[in-house]
Amino acid sequence: MSQDTALSNIRNIGIMAHIDAGKTTVSERILFYSGKSHKIGEVHDGEATMDWMDQEQERGITITSAATTTEWRDHSITLIDTPGHVDFTAEVERSLRVLDGAVALFCAVGGVQPQSEQVWRQSEKYSVPKVAFVNKMDRIGADFFSVVEAIQSTLGGNAVPMVLPIGKEDALQGVIDLLSMKAVYYDDKDRGATYHEEDIPGELLDEAKQWRANLVEKSAEQDDALLEKFLEEGDLSSEEIIGIIRKATIARRVVPVYCGSAFKNKGIQRLLDGVVDFLPSPVDIPPIIHAEGEGEVTLSPAEDEPFSALAFKIVADKHMGKLAFMRVYSGKVAAGTVVYNSSLGREQRIGRILRMHANRQESLDEARCGDIVGVVGLGKTRTGHTLCCKENPIVLETIEFPAPVMSISITPTSRSDREKMGAALHHLADEDPTFTVSFDEETNETVISGMGELHLEVLVERLKREFSVVGEVGRPEVAYRETGTAIIEGQYKHAKQSGGRGQYGHVYLRLEPSDPGRGFSFENEVKGGNIPSEYIPAVEKGVIKAMTTGPFAGYPVVDMRVTVFDGSSHDVDSSEFAFIEAARVCFRDLFMKSQPELLEPVMSIEVTAPEDFMGPVSGSICQRRGRIEGMDDVGAQKVIRGMVPLSEMFGYANTIRTITSGRGNFSMQFERYEAVPFSIAEEIIKKRREADKIR
Repeated sequence: MSQDTALSNIRNIGIMAHIDAGKTTVSERILFYSGKSHKIGEVHDGEATMDWMDQEQERGITITSAATTTEWRDHSITLIDTPGHVDFTAEVERSLRVLDGAVALFCAVGGVQPQSEQVWRQSEKYSVPKVAFVNKMDRIGADFFSVVEAIQSTLGGNAVPMVLPIGKEDALQGVIDLLSMKAVYYDDKDRGATYHEEDIPGELLDEAKQWRANLVEKSAEQDDALLEKFLEEGDLSSEEIIGIIRKATIARRVVPVYCGSAFKNKGIQRLLDGVVDFLPSPVDIPPIIHAEGEGEVTLSPAEDEPFSALAFKIVADKHMGKLAFMRVYSGKVAAGTVVYNSSLGREQRIGRILRMHANRQESLDEARCGDIVGVVGLGKTRTGHTLCCKENPIVLETIEFPAPVMSISITPTSRSDREKMGAALHHLADEDPTFTVSFDEETNETVISGMGELHLEVLVERLKREFSVVGEVGRPEVAYRETGTAIIEGQYKHAKQSGGRGQYGHVYLRLEPSDPGRGFSFENEVKGGNIPSEYIPAVEKGVIKAMTTGPFAGYPVVDMRVTVFDGSSHDVDSSEFAFIEAARVCFRDLFMKSQPELLEPVMSIEVTAPEDFMGPVSGSICQRRGRIEGMDDVGAQKVIRGMVPLSEMFGYANTIRTITSGRGNFSMQFERYEAVPFSIAEEIIKKRREADKIR
């Protein structure tokens, strides 16, 4: 791949969608039609280029985002294929953080689904422009126009069709290009690599004219000069439409929509045209502005600017060691160069720079503005760290990840496994910010936490395959939380004397509940120096220490505002330790008086099944303390939407297969924490205390 491509001809894009919408299949066609690969790898055969992990090929799903670079119409396109399963949402989050544009993929039958909304919200958080592709137009129940309407009504996107399908389901033949007003047919003999244009069939001409008028009108709305021309002449040229739709797409005022069937090799080339025509290049992205002291540092996306890049992914490679993926935002950097990690405040040397093609690499001499590359040698760099010049330090916006919601214990089966497990888990935690590792000293168990059953199952399997570590896995545990619901204040004096210097710390604390999701905040309202300022951080440390293992049920305390408003100290006996202890005990005592309650993670769930099974499906949700919030028709299927506690969803995949004779499926994602009903909370606390006694 040449590095001589002009910056304006670079596209950094991702493919995002609900699970099973066809992301990897679309990626494979893009690589085939652009000449990057010479055969099409199919997901169902386990031969997809972008699904290179053994588990991805076996399970038929994308687990980790894979990057590759290809070319189309003299443009360089870096493509990242992201997972669709909610358990791997971190892969989507970090990819969208560094991409300039995205292809939002929708199933023509399923339409806009819960995970579609989730990834759409993630893209909006990072202001990522999008084009949409309605896939699987060959399936029974496909409806292009209902998906276009759902993009507008459910996602709030100004969807503008750029093509129309010619036929649907088994009769899908090609697409009508509304820019050229030509019918495009694809040759099945070479799997759609060649295509030809014809006049639009007479029976579709009126509909095509109607949607062409819609396209022209939507374009004219975006520009006063074009609107005037449109009112005078009634039409616009293709070049004018492309120019204004491009500007509107980059400004996120318009979402161009394409359609086809990746599996049947129809419509992908027009999608590639849309990527080139409408999605932004690095020069279309606003410059980076970083506040530095009283001034600002501004870096434009250009090679002659100081170097800056964001490390967005870390991979433990068995041959090269730690591989850091980075997006270069300004300047350029050569292999062997020393760069400054401003997040750590230390210098590191870049060993090798690699252009990635899934799990294969191509060595580069340098990385330039706009490049997404792999780098070897940055051993201390983590996800979200900024790399730059020491002479021009800058800190880029980092990446926020959701907290884990499920935990399991894992115990090595042999002494050799025990020695290797720590290092292996450390590597996996470096890679995945939603995977955490802790050690329970009471049970002498290692506890790993992640986003769901599948997430943890995949990680345990990776331990076995990649690191040759075998462990016994405990039953999944839900990440419960506890919080107070009443305002309470009080004091505690930690005073001990045992000969020599004693311990003295005295604090008055006020505990107040915060809004759900606000987390912990600490306020200092001590006046008159009753507590010396150097001991205030110790008070906060004591509170945090008490919150780590809550006094109510032993789970972390969340959503509390704690204020220290008075206290006293001793000239000789006061110390940091004394104030930590005073704050810790005071918090625990007050928390038990604040009407504490147990919180549990609640998931939004969507179950799809034939109408005949709606009774059993609804019953299965209600039996799990679920609330049904809606029911929709999607083709010949029924879709039930609801909210269910995560603790009730273990093994639900087998349940849904059984009660629907294998014809139903479900998806779920974390939504929020809610209070556990009192009777159930009592049972959870009782079991936990009994387990503690056994330990």
